[in-house]
Order: sequence, then structure tokens, then C-alpha cells
Amino acid sequence: MTGHAVVIGEALVDLLESGDPIAYHPAIGGAPLNVAVGIARLGSPGIVDFAGSVGDDPWAGRILDFLAASGVGTSGVVSVPGVATTLAVTTFRGIEPTFRFYGEPPSYGLLDASNVDVDLVAAAGLLYCGSMCLLSPPVLAAARKAWSTPGPVRVFDPNVRPVVGVDPAVVAEFAATADLVKLSSADATALWGESPERAAARLLTLGAGAVVVTIGAEGALVAHGAATARVAAPNVAAIDATGAGDATMAGLSWGILEHGLPSDLAGWERLTRVAVHVAGLVCESRGGAVSMPTLEALRERFPSLDL
Repeated sequence: MTGHAVVIGEALVDLLESGDPIAYHPAIGGAPLNVAVGIARLGSPGIVDFAGSVGDDPWAGRILDFLAASGVGTSGVVSVPGVATTLAVTTFRGIEPTFRFYGEPPSYGLLDASNVDVDLVAAAGLLYCGSMCLLSPPVLAAARKAWSTPGPVRVFDPNVRPVVGVDPAVVAEFAATADLVKLSSADATALWGESPERAAARLLTLGAGAVVVTIGAEGALVAHGAATARVAAPNVAAIDATGAGDATMAGLSWGILEHGLPSDLAGWERLTRVAVHVAGLVCESRGGAVSMPTLEALRERFPSLDL
């Protein structure tokens, strides 16, 4: 291992739609939380710390308990009195989820720059920032402070949510100094109305070291330098794509910690191949964070995968 990871972002509760008649089932989530749990399960307890804000209701306690049970450090989590946990009501078209967020103020949006442990970030092997928490000015300030700290490999996932807005300028700001930007083809459309190829080229021109664009069941596009490649997704019995992009990010982040930052396209292809298999396995069960696999489960499901 080349170090541990620090993940900055949101933690909340997904209400997942299922059944006929429709019922909603709660599951702890939030894209960055999913990424942190995914890294911990692929790696080992203590490999990742989560930094974010939670409220003070029973769900906040359950989020902290879930993180601890998953082997994720919580010293960077701030609990805010009098705030209820944000709910993400999740509906589906086929296996693809759509989210609507409820709770004001958002419990995930109250981390600020004073809460950032610069020593923890500086000692990390990898720093993740991204997702909709960057729409909150306090969290954006916290992310900027962490991002400007020398030391870790920097990975960024805009994880665009059109229903809550998006600022392409913030995406460009973080992408310009990112070692890796991971986004989806839906993100590329929402941000710039562009294909995965054009979005990847845009991000590389901005300064990103490498770009991985996920394309659902088609796998992913990988771009580095002047070269691009396609990585096929595994054949899986998908029932729920919740957390698939986060699983890809977790797989890429774990791969960087395990093998170091790739220096060529072939190295990025190898990491991405593992990452899309992590995502495929997550799609075979319901929920995001709760579905993140261990390394042993990944080996068992895909025995020929080069880890």
C-alpha cells in the first residue's frame, strides 16, 4: 500500500423504491460515503478516513456506526446539533436510479474549512473530493483547503445531480489539478452536452492527468495523454445500478493505493478493468454502500480478473 485515503463529501440516507405496491426502504448512502466504504472493503480497516457533516438525529448515529463497522475512520466527521439527516428519495426506471433530496439545511452541507485536518490530508496517499456537497459553500471551501494541501494523489468525481443544479466552473477548477477525474456519460451530457470522448478531451486539456468516463453496461472510456481506450463491462445479472459509479471510483482509488499512480494508458486500463468489475458486482444487489464488495468477494465472482 502507498498510504491511506481521505474522502470528503456527503453522507445521507437513501429511501430506495421497490415492490408493487411501492414501498421505500432506507439505506445509508451518499456518493462519497459509498466511495469510502468501497475503498475500505477492498482494502482493510483504517485505509480510509471520511470527512463530512451529519446531523444529530438517530440516523446520524447509524451513519457513524455503519462507517465504523465498515472500517472507515470518522475523526473528520462533524455532528451538527439540531439538524435532521438529509433523505434521498430514490425512484427507478429499470435499474437506473433517480434521486430527489429532502432536508433543510442539508445535513451533508455543513462541513467548513476550519474542520479540515490538514495534517491528515497531507499524510494521505489519496484525496477524493466531489459530488453534490460541492454545491454547498462551506463544503466547497473545505474541499478547496484540502485540495490545495500538498501530498496526496487527487481524484475528483463531479457526480452531477441535475435536479439540484451544477456549476461547470467548479468542475473545471478541480479537474485542472486532478490526477484523475471520473465521471459518467450522463455527467458529460449534463455539464457540456458532449460525448464521453469530447468530455474526456476537454478535461485533459484543462489539466487532468487521466479521465475515466463510465458508460453504463458498455463499460468505460479511459483517456490519458493523447490516447484513449474502451474497457468492457463484465456480464452481470444487474438489478440495481445505485452506487455503480461510486463503486468504479472506489475501485480506481483502491487500485491507485495498491499499485501507485499509473504512468501510461495501459496502467489506467488495468485499474479501470478492475473498477468496472467492482461496479458490476455492486449492480447484482440492491443499495449502494451496503453492496460494496470485499476483495475476496470480487475474486470469487470474477476468478480470472487480474487484481
